[in-house]
Amino acid sequence: MKLFVGLGNPGKEYEQTRHNIGFFVIDELAKRWNVSLKTAKFRGLFGTASVFGEKVALCKPLTYMNLSGECVCPLIDFYDIAVDDVIIIYDDLDLPPGKIRLRLKGGSGGHNGVKSIIHHLGTEQFKRIRIGIGRPTNGQPVADYVLSRFTEEEKPVVMEAVLRAADACEQAVTTPFIQVMNDFNE
Repeated sequence: MKLFVGLGNPGKEYEQTRHNIGFFVIDELAKRWNVSLKTAKFRGLFGTASVFGEKVALCKPLTYMNLSGECVCPLIDFYDIAVDDVIIIYDDLDLPPGKIRLRLKGGSGGHNGVKSIIHHLGTEQFKRIRIGIGRPTNGQPVADYVLSRFTEEEKPVVMEAVLRAADACEQAVTTPFIQVMNDFNE
């Protein structure tokens, strides 16, 4: 089983914020694959499907960003999913809005959700799809910025990146991730 996890924060007040871009991708995949996401005992919204003949799972942790590992790790353990079959999708301040970058491994880059997953998994060796949200340019604190909404100018670029990230996930169902990286990294 391949597990796709989009990071974000639960609740109406966070729905359209920069930090929830991982949720946007999971919502797009759920729509494409006709997956119903339901609350699970793993403290997240979770659903499974068969896609291109492969079993896949989608997850949106409901633990809030900083505790994402508390959802992801029990889910991996319960379904006995190899860490190599997990792809984490999240926002990245160091990429401009709309840019996506895929990686096989790496540190947290200061992202608290990824830090939590690294801590709970005990490894940095998991696949990622990072989606650029840019950095604040007006002196706004980073914590406020990631919880802000995209500007009207940014929305089309960001939504295109969400669709490309979902396309990368679809390809990753049946294609080695190295090839997916070659096809989607800009």
